[in-house]
Amino acid sequence: MELYEYGMNELIAMLKKGEISSVMLTKSLIDHIEEKDKDIGAFLYIDREGALKAADKADKERKEGSDKPLLGIPVAIKDNICTKGTKTTCASRMLENFIPPYDATVVERLKEAGAVIVGKTNMDEFAMGSSTENSAFKKTVNPWDYGKVPGGSSGGSAASVAAYEVPAALGSDTGGSIRQPASFCGAVGLKPTYGRISRYGLVAFASSLDQIGTFGRNAQDIALIMNAISGHDDHDFTSAPGKEVYDPDDIKGGVRGLKIGLPKEYFGEGVNSEVKDSIYAAVKQLEERGAEIEEMSLPYSEYALAAYYIISSAEASSNLARYDGIRYGHRAEKYEDLIDLYACSRSEGFGKEVKRRIMLGTFVLSSGYYDAYYKKALEVRTLIKNDFDKAFEKYDVLMSPTAPTTAFGFGEKSDPLEMYLADILTVPINIAGLPSISVPCGLAGGLPVGLQIIGRPFEEKTLLKGTYMIQEITGKLRPEVR
Repeated sequence: MELYEYGMNELIAMLKKGEISSVMLTKSLIDHIEEKDKDIGAFLYIDREGALKAADKADKERKEGSDKPLLGIPVAIKDNICTKGTKTTCASRMLENFIPPYDATVVERLKEAGAVIVGKTNMDEFAMGSSTENSAFKKTVNPWDYGKVPGGSSGGSAASVAAYEVPAALGSDTGGSIRQPASFCGAVGLKPTYGRISRYGLVAFASSLDQIGTFGRNAQDIALIMNAISGHDDHDFTSAPGKEVYDPDDIKGGVRGLKIGLPKEYFGEGVNSEVKDSIYAAVKQLEERGAEIEEMSLPYSEYALAAYYIISSAEASSNLARYDGIRYGHRAEKYEDLIDLYACSRSEGFGKEVKRRIMLGTFVLSSGYYDAYYKKALEVRTLIKNDFDKAFEKYDVLMSPTAPTTAFGFGEKSDPLEMYLADILTVPINIAGLPSISVPCGLAGGLPVGLQIIGRPFEEKTLLKGTYMIQEITGKLRPEVR
């Protein structure tokens, strides 16, 4: 096996034994990225010089006896998470030349844990999209089929892990932007509980929904990254107090006695039959190993998508108002007056999807429409959360497909409403602020199917246990290395 094919746990063991150095590992991975990413397009920027310098530092620290948990391990970062001295563009012309003067808390913590940041990954502009087709700079393809999308908005991060370019990558999830691309690309993707991880340094889309999370190849690797980046942060008043420790060995326990609910609304019309068959087959295997399975209902889930696009667009309209050509972002060169400067700068800097959501958000917040739309969406949000609270009085976790279909083709969903439906099974979890993980559980038509595990607030450990067991049953999927 090549070095880039090993998981984080294996690489850490090899580094500790002195079988490889971090410089050797990092160089091997970057060489692989530079060769393979010509086809995949997962990265917007590769920091070869900075990564090799950090790897050399990690090797010296190891010789001095350092036991940092991620010492010398290469990691990729989604391009809406601030990295000091390295471009953070949100895949938008609006921030094309923005270089942050500080690291996001998660990046700072990764560095403190010894990780090596190799580059920034492609995404839908300002995290608005489900296919990474909305990037202003390039197209990212699905490693399983170059004619298919990798999902979005964290498509670059998902593809980089699935294509064996990096063992792990950070993403963000506002309505499914980690779990849906994880499903499409056959990676493991965790959206933690809202507040589990600091959002300081994450460029805001919808502040009450955004959450940073991670991609990996297995449950143990996700646990290692979570140990490094989770916990309270004084810079983010929405971050929860305390810190959970995730033992990669502790998540290997079985599922005997685990009570699993299957929401019937998540298996209904619009969900591909092969996708459903893959989920049911995996769940059946869990039942044979002692889990208790029962169909149940989350009746208000049918309103989640509408509520989500009202709430998220309203918050996006407010958050993106700062990009006006004066305070932040692209500034038009030709304009007639102040109002024209605003209009020209924003028209030139933002793409179609971002403009669409800003306009929708501005409308639902406007006088005369606020109560009819935004306020009502917040009321529906409470009903959706109450649905989940009631369900978790009886069940330990809920399981469903992550996405209604496998990866679709480029340009296949030209209607925005069709594209929005790609997130129909993930947005309720963001609305309720719950943790959820997507784990590959099989193939349909030669493409990965993701099983979504939804848990109680701050019970990510239970999700990791379920993920470990699913991968033990179904095996670890990987695309053909081309």
